[in-house]
Amino acid sequence: MPKSVPNSAIPIQSIQQDWQQQLAQSITDPVELLDMLDLNIEDFPESPLATAQFPLRVPRSYVEKIEPGNIEDPLLKQVMACGLEMQDTRGFVSDPVGDLDAMPVPGLLHKYHGRVLLVTTGACAIHCRYCFRRHFPYSDNHPGHNHWQDAIDYIQQRPEISEVILSGGDPLVLSDQKLSGLLERLNEITHLKRLRIHTRLPVVLPARITQGLIDLLKTVPLNTSIVTHVNHSREITAPEQEALQNLRRVGITLLNQSVLLKGINDDLESQVSLCETLYQQGVLPYYLHLLDPVQGAAHFEVNEDDAVNLVKSLRSALPGYLVPQLVREKPGENSKTPIFGL
Repeated sequence: MPKSVPNSAIPIQSIQQDWQQQLAQSITDPVELLDMLDLNIEDFPESPLATAQFPLRVPRSYVEKIEPGNIEDPLLKQVMACGLEMQDTRGFVSDPVGDLDAMPVPGLLHKYHGRVLLVTTGACAIHCRYCFRRHFPYSDNHPGHNHWQDAIDYIQQRPEISEVILSGGDPLVLSDQKLSGLLERLNEITHLKRLRIHTRLPVVLPARITQGLIDLLKTVPLNTSIVTHVNHSREITAPEQEALQNLRRVGITLLNQSVLLKGINDDLESQVSLCETLYQQGVLPYYLHLLDPVQGAAHFEVNEDDAVNLVKSLRSALPGYLVPQLVREKPGENSKTPIFGL
């Protein structure tokens, strides 16, 4: 019988297979999810219809953080499909932030001066029910078989672009090989200075933060930051802490953007806990987004006046560097729009 391999000596390829296997085994059936949590489908009678419109997907490691039997659990509410998504709410649209009007070539968004965003994939490890790209036509706006050539050419021809943001979907769903190929091409553009990666994987699938990925990111000559997406402090447990610390150890700047969500994190206690938990892991609170008005997510919306009052209370409770900036994204604007009145 062969000797067992200590965890510290597990080959990188095996670790990668492990995260990919976890991804493949994600829960996509609302009945299975509720059974795991000792809940009944009768509590979510329209979830099959909502799931048909926007599929359910949640890694099993994330489900382990949800309190069984608690229909009001803030983590459950982020991922469980419900009948409220079927309501047609005035002012809520399929492209709430104007992505399609800001795409000069497939897969590339150019909204703000000096930086562009690459929609690297339509795949995510988790389907958040408030996702502003839940209706995004990924198949019609994919770079296709040219392996990003049009996007690379667009950036190369514009020396004023100094930063590239990798988004999606989630860019870390890409294999190391595909990610490496894209990064190599970006590294060849001499006027680029910064790389930013927007990802939810460190807190929904921490196994993705492998030594192989760390080694790949270490080779990037650009100043690199990772913007995580954490909405609630309970999303960070021991595995997520390890993933974040491993990223931090190689000099990657860690920031966080969250979405203000009704019944999930719209109270002072939740926000204080989130900001303090993030900072303990070396992650600086960056943005607190008002909900993007995407069809199917109106039940998550927090009134702007209530949001302003909440952030005022947060400023009284925490030092300024722990308070994220309250913002809204508006189509056609040249930056995120700060919410005034604070």
